Amino acid sequence: KTMCSGKLQTGLLVAGYFIYLLVGAAVFQALERTAEKQEKRAAAQMKETFLQNFTHLTMAEMEQFMKNLTEAIQNGVYPVGNELQIEDSNWDFSNSFFFAGTVVSTIGYGTLRPRTAGGQIFCVFFALFGIPLNVVFLHRVGKMLSLLCKKLGNFLYEKGMRKKKIKFLTLLFFLATGILVFLCLPSLFFQITEGWSYSEGIYFAFITLSTIGFGDYVVGKQPDRNYFSYYRTLVAIWILFGLAWIALLFNL
Repeated sequence: KTMCSGKLQTGLLVAGYFIYLLVGAAVFQALERTAEKQEKRAAAQMKETFLQNFTHLTMAEMEQFMKNLTEAIQNGVYPVGNELQIEDSNWDFSNSFFFAGTVVSTIGYGTLRPRTAGGQIFCVFFALFGIPLNVVFLHRVGKMLSLLCKKLGNFLYEKGMRKKKIKFLTLLFFLATGILVFLCLPSLFFQITEGWSYSEGIYFAFITLSTIGFGDYVVGKQPDRNYFSYYRTLVAIWILFGLAWIALLFNL
């Protein structure tokens, strides 16, 4: 009975956690998308004006342009190309889900952030309840993985292996598979998709999974690359399970 109710609890927790992220993503999208469109239009307008008058701009006007340009880029608006990708939103569903994931996991790259008052207030409450939920989720997934560890240990014990050796081997096994699955393979994937070097991929994976999250490398942000849809959603799921793996390592 306890086994069954434990499984049910885990199932409900995982479902609840993902529903929380999906709802959060939808709210962020609803709150931020319009404001972002206006920012993109303003940036396009600014670029247009600059191109018409750049031969006779005063020093002060030039300074102001540089200031506006820097601000636009900091807000995730890249005035590159002729159409300025007004339709490509930083707040489409995949991006919003990715953002929600980086909020609850406290990575916080800082490249995508809420700009509207509503978005900022919602972010406070979303994180307030989302961070503890994330901790509980990671703890539960870590527990499930450590049960797997125990099963592996028991199997080896029955084969007549010493306990100390078993402990060492299971730790080694989970360390090695984790490094392969969460660091080495994703880095290869980032190298292909983002055009980074392999070492940059490893660096990004580590800075992300350790929740340092400098934001100097972020996936799906290069304006000149074509990413497949739901790329960032996949990355968000990699982050969540990667964090669970790290939680398990600490458990072990």
